[in-house]
Amino acid sequence: MKKIIFLTLPMLIGAGSYAAEPQTGSGETNGFRLVWQDLFDSGTLDTENRWDIEVNGNGGGNNELQYYTDRPENVHVGDDGDGNGCLILTARRESYKGKHFTSGRLTSRDFTFFTHGKVEASIKIPTTANGLWPAFWMMGNDYAQVGWPACGETDILEMGHSNGINRGTSDRFFNGACHWGPRWDQHYQYARDKTLDYSLQDGRFHLFTCIWDKDFIRMYVDLDKNPDQRPYYEIAISEVNPDNDKTAGNYFHKPNFILFNLAIGGNFPGIYDANAITALNDANGHEASMYVNYVKIYQKGDADEFFFSAVPGDTEAGIGNIATDNADAPVEYYNLHGIRVENPANGIYIRRQGNKVEKVIVKN
Repeated sequence: MKKIIFLTLPMLIGAGSYAAEPQTGSGETNGFRLVWQDLFDSGTLDTENRWDIEVNGNGGGNNELQYYTDRPENVHVGDDGDGNGCLILTARRESYKGKHFTSGRLTSRDFTFFTHGKVEASIKIPTTANGLWPAFWMMGNDYAQVGWPACGETDILEMGHSNGINRGTSDRFFNGACHWGPRWDQHYQYARDKTLDYSLQDGRFHLFTCIWDKDFIRMYVDLDKNPDQRPYYEIAISEVNPDNDKTAGNYFHKPNFILFNLAIGGNFPGIYDANAITALNDANGHEASMYVNYVKIYQKGDADEFFFSAVPGDTEAGIGNIATDNADAPVEYYNLHGIRVENPANGIYIRRQGNKVEKVIVKN
């Protein structure tokens, strides 16, 4: 349940302050049931069973300027100042291991991953122009085995693109995208941008939702406030053709994990000079944060869906298995990257029978 935090008077009257946000999301609509969530209300980030904090300065393949660290200065769980327990990713201008900036990147790889369903996150986005690049996205949990883009990539939210900067619409310009292909030099993509008539960098939380099934990947913004809207992004993935590497459907019907990050500079903003990053300045103390109030996964219990989490989601009435166990269903084994294994050797696997999923140790 949402924790209650009593605010002091200065917080109540401070500029830009708002009441604590509800954590309901778009809800259990159209047959979807909540199967997992992290509300980030516990005061600590679970890096043993839920999240992995990436540590690297390799530029993410996009010439990004930051060094991702696991320091609390860059990644932690805390209050946003308005009573919301949040994941907080903070970009900072500082010299660190040869870089001019630090920031945070978090993934659920090998901890929580799923095939098909509805995933959404409520995010308070910092002022991006010029140079910040916040993102909420997914990749195939087989990334370590097949690499990118063969794992498939689904970008649900990206902000800070050079087009928004050049048009003076950075606070309203955002996009969704999918990337796929057999190798990095055979990379295919489909992206769609959107310019809203209201700001997404207004100091409020906005809901970003991806509905992913056997036929389509569709994305929405503020679906909780506007449930009848059309998606800002849609791609058909029903076709699967192993003889054609360009076919998107070859790459988007397998378990995916969740990522959040706050990048600085690089190919997306089109900024490669640290001095041109104006989003981190004297006025904000040369740092800015992306706040994630919650992330949720919903499914319908369809045969094409798959879900695994090392630990249950945060408790909420009704959360749990989406259907009763089927004792007559065949037993299937998957490795920890979500790849089905016909004859598992000694090791740790995910065993699925119907909707019953558990981690087991196989000993031959």
